[in-house]
Amino acid sequence: MYHGSSSYSSGRTAPRRPVEYGRTYVVRPKGRHQATIVWLHGLGDNGLSWSQLLESLPLPNIKWICPTAPTRPMAMLGGFPCTALKLGIGGFSMGAATALHSAACFAYGKYGNGSPYPINVSVIVSLSGWLPCSRTLKTKVESSQDAARRAASMPLLLCHGRGDGVVPYKLGERSAEILRISGFRNFIFKTFNTLEHYTVPEEMDDVCKWLTARLRLDGPRT
Repeated sequence: MYHGSSSYSSGRTAPRRPVEYGRTYVVRPKGRHQATIVWLHGLGDNGLSWSQLLESLPLPNIKWICPTAPTRPMAMLGGFPCTALKLGIGGFSMGAATALHSAACFAYGKYGNGSPYPINVSVIVSLSGWLPCSRTLKTKVESSQDAARRAASMPLLLCHGRGDGVVPYKLGERSAEILRISGFRNFIFKTFNTLEHYTVPEEMDDVCKWLTARLRLDGPRT
């Protein structure tokens, strides 16, 4: 709550207000817990809407963690404790951009500020997203053999609609090309001809099949 302050008139710097995140929604696995995926929403959305969609998918062995970003204009991926053997990061729109940035940090082994990247990521899913660090990615990946090895082995799924008027298809296509020339070899760029800036069952079916194969999940019981 803001009460006003004399710090402005005295020349002192006002204290920074803490970042307040919304609720984090967790979809627990209905079967044997084999993987955990942090799913990041887009601008103006929240974790609830995505948790409801993800819960309906035939992926009973995945635990989904769906945080709600702060209402102020900033985005940050926090660390979530996880005991699963495999950890993935996925998202839609701005959340997808954060997921792709995480892929770049994982390959390089560091965050943008130079701090070590502590997460061993198994998969990355980007729906209607873009690559934020495109200008420096190739140089960073080529800086060490370990970075090049991690980039080449990182499984990524990128999906984008040609009709997207929010994050243009060309931006998604360019992001995939930059990943390729930067040494990322194990990725799929899936095009949906009439899709705009939302998801459709066909796209989510592809996500389910890809995750099941890449994470070697048991799959739904029949």
